[in-house]
Amino acid sequence: MGSIVDPRGQAAFELGSKRITWDIISNIWQPKTNPSGFLSIGMAENTLLHDTLLKYIRDNFRPSAELLTYNNGSMGSNKPHHVLMANGCFSAIEQLSWTFLKPGEAVLLGQPYYSTRIAYLTLRPEAVVVPVEMGIIDTLSPEAVGEYEKAAMRFEERTGKRVRAVMLSNPHNPLGRCLPHATIDGLMSLCQARKMHLISDEIYVLSVWHNRVDRGPSSVPFESVLSIDTIDLIDPSVVHVLWGMSKDFGANGLRVGAIISQSSPALHTAQKCLSLYSFVSGLSDQITASIFQNDAVTDRYIKSNQTKLSECHEFITQLLDKHGIEYSHGCNAGFFVWVNLGQKYREAHPGEDDESLTFTDIILQRLLDNRVYSAHGTAYGSEHPG
Repeated sequence: MGSIVDPRGQAAFELGSKRITWDIISNIWQPKTNPSGFLSIGMAENTLLHDTLLKYIRDNFRPSAELLTYNNGSMGSNKPHHVLMANGCFSAIEQLSWTFLKPGEAVLLGQPYYSTRIAYLTLRPEAVVVPVEMGIIDTLSPEAVGEYEKAAMRFEERTGKRVRAVMLSNPHNPLGRCLPHATIDGLMSLCQARKMHLISDEIYVLSVWHNRVDRGPSSVPFESVLSIDTIDLIDPSVVHVLWGMSKDFGANGLRVGAIISQSSPALHTAQKCLSLYSFVSGLSDQITASIFQNDAVTDRYIKSNQTKLSECHEFITQLLDKHGIEYSHGCNAGFFVWVNLGQKYREAHPGEDDESLTFTDIILQRLLDNRVYSAHGTAYGSEHPG
């Protein structure tokens, strides 16, 4: 097999050779049709209301021949002018990175983080992700703002390149919590002072639920960056929000995402060109529109989804408690439980080295050997083994 000479192609090859996600997806366990497949507990997919959503689509969606054309263009059907559509939030993230950062310039990403986000920020835009180490500081707390500033200063002093953006996950993936108001305020002020963009991925905004069992700190309610008065905090033209159908509506396969940028007309003009690479399917666009046009159905769906997510969290955390497995508390959003399997593994294998992250790979491989796929903390920027 010939090597890939171009550095960009080589970078993609190296990332692709380490990514088993697509191999897992193409071989998912089904009790009757694929009993030897993998049981996946490592992907953020929400299947709880698939039957409900499919029934609504079948009963209400009437596609026209127009949807087989270019429809209203590459950025989706007509909508408010401050909303930019893309074929999923991954494409939206890549577009923002390409637009705001020159090759070699950086975006700050607090640890832990959603692992795949790094590829979309860096691979084709050739930007750099600077992981922000937190040590013992809660990554969502106001105290974390100072760590972002330190990371930016260190990168710029070391490379001579600029840090151009901070990227947030709110609600947070993988911690399943929401950012406090004071943290958002602090990051806005930091971005204003350092002339950085603030990109807030809010794809789990409607998947915030009541934590029925938690003994930890009180859960923080969700607050969008768009709901905060930016006067004396930040220039609103550098504030951008991402959302899509993948998570709140359990529709990863529709590939519908949005950039909400209310005060940056230049960005919207630039996207007229870039959107050619992220063309939204007319069929997906109109399925999404048909759902949102029915307020009663949408409200019922969101409420039911939140209830079911709360029930699922209660179920899994009770199992973890029963088996003495440590997990992070305070969760009230998304589909995540941040679990420390390393502690349990150390108890069962006391003679093995537990001072490095290598045993995380051992745990992952043993799960795979038993046809179970789980995301692991090393890939998500965990600062602590297990």
